Amino acid sequence: IQLQFLMEAVFLSLIGGLLGVVLGITLSAIVCPLLNIAFQVSFGAVALGVCFSTLVGILFGWAPARNASLLNPIDALRSQ
Repeated sequence: IQLQFLMEAVFLSLIGGLLGVVLGITLSAIVCPLLNIAFQVSFGAVALGVCFSTLVGILFGWAPARNASLLNPIDALRSQ
């Protein structure tokens, strides 16, 4: 159960990070010409953003995954 919860948290945070990158690049590509600013993508910053998003998913997904894995499945279902 812990691995399943953790993988779900990593997957969701990775998707969120990639969507954030796409949205950020798209908005920058639209706004930069309007403000007469050169548009340049830093791939290091993009990689850092995606890695940070994934790291946050791992850190904040681990604790609930750990708690869920320690529960007795029967007791967990009864509490619903």
